[in-house]
Amino acid sequence: HRLLLTRRADNGEWCMPGGHMEPGESTVEACAREVVEETGLQVRVGRLIGIYASPHRIAIYEDGNRFHSVVLNFEAVPIGGELGLSDETTEVGYFSLEELKFMSMPEHQVDRIDDAFAGTEAAFVR
Repeated sequence: HRLLLTRRADNGEWCMPGGHMEPGESTVEACAREVVEETGLQVRVGRLIGIYASPHRIAIYEDGNRFHSVVLNFEAVPIGGELGLSDETTEVGYFSLEELKFMSMPEHQVDRIDDAFAGTEAAFVR
């Protein structure tokens, strides 16, 4: 199995494509839009892998605003487009689980990737 990852332009770390929902979007629409914006690939969004809303993960932005995120992790299959970079990414590619061990990424991304490859049908709620 190989996983699509991007290297973030803001901090240099690797992560799965993703971002915030826009007003009026469904979660599936937001997922597909973020993948296109960050990688150039159009995807068909599939099963929900997990919901992540730990109260111990509060994001604090430079302006001092604090946010408690609820993250949904979906499986997605490419259906079009062309893999490329965006203003948010400096590298993009597909990587094996073995290659991931040597890449710099936040711990919460590692946990979500582990869940994606756990082989369970039910979604994780963490």
